Amino acid sequence: MNGRQNLQGNHACALAAIAAGCRFYGGYPITPSSEIAEHMSRELPRVGGVFIQMEDEIASLGAVVGAAMGGVKAMTATSGPGFSLKQENLGYAAMAEVPCVIVDVMRGGPSTGLPTRPAQGDIMQARWGTHGDHPILVLAPASVREVYAETIRAFNLSEALRTPVVVLYDETIGHLVETIDLPAPETIRTVERKWASGPREEFRPYADPGDGVPAMPRPGDGYRCHTTGLTHGEHGFPTQNPAEVTRMMQRLLGKFDRHRDLIDRYETLQAEDADVLVVAIGIAARAAARAVQEARGRGLRAGLFRPVTLWPFPEEAFRAHAARARKVVVAEMNAGQLALEIERLCEAPGKVVRLNRFSGEPIGPAEILGKITECAA
Repeated sequence: MNGRQNLQGNHACALAAIAAGCRFYGGYPITPSSEIAEHMSRELPRVGGVFIQMEDEIASLGAVVGAAMGGVKAMTATSGPGFSLKQENLGYAAMAEVPCVIVDVMRGGPSTGLPTRPAQGDIMQARWGTHGDHPILVLAPASVREVYAETIRAFNLSEALRTPVVVLYDETIGHLVETIDLPAPETIRTVERKWASGPREEFRPYADPGDGVPAMPRPGDGYRCHTTGLTHGEHGFPTQNPAEVTRMMQRLLGKFDRHRDLIDRYETLQAEDADVLVVAIGIAARAAARAVQEARGRGLRAGLFRPVTLWPFPEEAFRAHAARARKVVVAEMNAGQLALEIERLCEAPGKVVRLNRFSGEPIGPAEILGKITECAA
C-alpha cells in the first residue's frame, strides 16, 4: 500500500512494520493498541509472514524474541499493563542483544487504570522498566506520519545495533486519523542485521568487531552460539569473572554512544531565541506547538523542544537550547516523569516548571500558553 491514505496511527504502525520487513508478530490484545494486532493479523499472511496470538503478554514477547533469534524481523504491541509484563523478556533481549520492536500505546494508570483514555505514564518504565543496567532505545512519534516513519526507523535501529527498540506513543496518537502520503515500497530504506561470516572455528558470538555490535549467527550457517541472559564472555557462555563481566557490560552499555548520529532525533520550533522553552512529547507536544505559535503572536519568546528519540535523551541538543532559555516548561500527561530528566540536565534550581495532568484528558494549548505567560512575566 502506498500513495495518499487516511490512516489511524495504529494502522500506520502496522503498515510501517510490514514495509520495514517485519514477518512475525506475537501479541495479546489490549486497549488501546489492539488495532495494531488486528491489522497485522490481516497483512502478515499476505507477505508470507506469521501472526500468532499468544496466551498473555509475557509469552508474546517471548515468541518475538524466539522468532528474532531465528533470523526474522519481529514485533509485538501492547499498553501499560502488558508492557509491565513484558519487562523480564525485554531485559533478556537487551542482555542477549536480540533485535526486536515493542510498541507501547500508553493509557492511564496505574494498574488497569483508564483503558480508553490517553496518558504518558510509561516514560520512565520505558527506560528503567526491566531490572539492572541495560541499554534501550525508545522512539516517541507525535503524528500518524511520524508513527509510520519512526516504526520503520525502530526496525532499522534494532537490526543495526542488535537491540530491542520501543515505539512509545499515547492513545490519542494511536487513534488519531490523518491524511498522509505513504512512500512507494522501493523508496523505503531498510536495514538488515550483520550476519556472521568468516571461519567458523574462529567465531566468537559476542566479540566486539570495533563498532560495539557483534555479528549474529544465522541459523543453519554452522556458527556455534550459546545464548543466555546471564553475564557472558565473548564466547557466549556464562561467566562471573569480574574482568569479563566488566568488559561485556561496558560494551553493552556503551554501544549506543558510538552511534548517536543514527539514534538522536528531535524537533524544535522557534527554540533558537526562546526565553521560555517547552519540552513535550506525543499529543502534548502538538498542543505545545500551538501554544508556542500563539505566544509568539503575543510577543512572547516561546519555543518548543520535542525529543523524537526519547531514550537515550538527546542531551547535547537539549542543553544547547535550554542554556539560552530563562525557564523550561515540561508539559506531560503524568505526575512528572520527563521533568526528572529535564531537571537533571538543567541543573539550575527553579529553572524547570512542571505542567502535569493525569486525569485521562490531554493537556490543551490554552493551559500551556498560560504557563508560558506566567513564566514570561
